[in-house]
Amino acid sequence: MSQLYNSIEPNVIDDEMVQKAIEEQCPEDIGKLAKREGINFKDVMELQLSFRNILQIDNLWQFENLTKLQLDNNIIEKIEALESLVHLVWLDLSFNNIEVIEGLDTLVKLQDLSLYNNRISKIEHMDTLQELQIFSIGKNNLTALEDVIYLRRFKNLRTLNLTGNPLCNDEQYTLFVVAHLPDLVYLDFKLVSGTMREAAVLKYQDLTEPLEREEAQALAQLEENQAKQKELEYHKRLDEIHNASSYDIAESKRAEYKEDILQLSEALMTLEMLIADQLELLVDKNTIVNTANASHRIRLLKIDKRESDILSNTYRWQASVTEKAFQNEFNRNRDRVKEIVQYIDGLQEELDNIEILEPME
Repeated sequence: MSQLYNSIEPNVIDDEMVQKAIEEQCPEDIGKLAKREGINFKDVMELQLSFRNILQIDNLWQFENLTKLQLDNNIIEKIEALESLVHLVWLDLSFNNIEVIEGLDTLVKLQDLSLYNNRISKIEHMDTLQELQIFSIGKNNLTALEDVIYLRRFKNLRTLNLTGNPLCNDEQYTLFVVAHLPDLVYLDFKLVSGTMREAAVLKYQDLTEPLEREEAQALAQLEENQAKQKELEYHKRLDEIHNASSYDIAESKRAEYKEDILQLSEALMTLEMLIADQLELLVDKNTIVNTANASHRIRLLKIDKRESDILSNTYRWQASVTEKAFQNEFNRNRDRVKEIVQYIDGLQEELDNIEILEPME
């Protein structure tokens, strides 16, 4: 973009620029009123700062209720000064000179992010963007297919654009991406077909299954850590009940902690169900694989019976291993649910058994 603006002085966002931008994006009559009476930046929901030769992002802290921000077609080199825009849902930073993804940690509500046509070489520093649904990072410098694996953490991601990156030149690019992002609906402006998804699952199951197991284990570890933290907090609260200055305060705290126990139970069960969902996904995927394998075996029988027999033995072994893994995980899930129920019941019983002495008359 810098070549387009060689004759123009680079800009930093200031009050004068944003004031003018707001006036321009308003209808003519409202724009005149805004110019005459001034604008409260806290009331602005959308802001368009495209084609303004902006070199540095700054002075946006007043737009605390902004939901949509366009900073495309500038000469921005660094993502910064966005931390106060916590309500942002839509952010366009396309056609700039950005080299590193950063400065997005507080934008936890972001659903649509465009970094198209920049100089980015790695997908990173986006962990907090769990609401992300649409991500465009085409025409950058991404070279490694493995970078795509980072995007598995975004469970709501449905639309992805990577076109124009060097990694797209890999002949296995499409199948690799579809296999590693099973919930993707659109890739590079095209609908992911069922046939493509089946082919991707079949080709990359040896890579994706270990990832799914690791993710399930990570969820289990998160569950355990949260339970330990909650238990520490819970025992502190029991002490608060014992040491309450009055009967009414103690009863109020007891009622409050009962609600907390209920929320803890729901949180633990939700995490366990997420792990179970991962298992169901694995089973569904194996169903697809087995169907494809069956079709493949039929074709091979017509070509070479001996080769088909060898492959059939391999598939039976694979099915046996998968079934065993499924049964082990099923048993673990049942035991864990029982453990959670017993744990919650124990907390509730301990809370119910606390004696609160009424104050002496």
